[in-house]
Amino acid sequence: MEYIQVQNIAKQTMDFIRTIVKPGMKVAHIRKLCEDKMIELGADSFWYWDVGALCFSGEDTAISVSGKDYNTPAKFIQENDVITIDLSPQCVDIWGDLARTIIVENGVVIENLNDIINSEWKTGLIMEDKLHQEMREFVARDTTFEQLFFHINKYIIQCGYTNLDFMGNLGHSIVKTKSDRVYIEKGNNLKLSEVDMFTFEPHIGIANSKYGYKKENIYFFDGEKVKEL
Repeated sequence: MEYIQVQNIAKQTMDFIRTIVKPGMKVAHIRKLCEDKMIELGADSFWYWDVGALCFSGEDTAISVSGKDYNTPAKFIQENDVITIDLSPQCVDIWGDLARTIIVENGVVIENLNDIINSEWKTGLIMEDKLHQEMREFVARDTTFEQLFFHINKYIIQCGYTNLDFMGNLGHSIVKTKSDRVYIEKGNNLKLSEVDMFTFEPHIGIANSKYGYKKENIYFFDGEKVKEL
């Protein structure tokens, strides 16, 4: 199976769960539905510490934790809520990696960004889109992981947000063994073009807010331009 196929498992699963989420649902049930769906679609395992779906809701969305320390929160989805879901399907040794923030208002998942009523939640998702656009405009084949780290973190602060990631990084290379990953972090002078693919996954929040936002895609270089897988 090719990388694009495994990533499509994650994308299809995210589309699926958006049609299922509703108030009163347990976060643990959302995780199970996502993991079952990925297996149904062809994944044989989950590469991120055997956690297929890292799920948080409400104020827990500002929490950043490694998969090896993750315990599914004993929470229920509210009538108005923020949910982050990070999917990690694997088929043999091919990875997918996708994260999104889902907004529920008045008991309904909001599909259109412009329809979100809560201004803080709306601007958080808009900011995620801006970060991905900024990354794509900034990087070139000779851009290093460290240069991207400093540029995006500066941009996050300038826009009034903070990086919530527990390691402070913004993504990692896509490899076949977890220990081989390199990160978008300070001190990594490897060029982005020297890896086959990398994730970009800023986890951000407004200072002193209880909410966090995530958006993650896999990217690769096609000639001089970086493209989403």
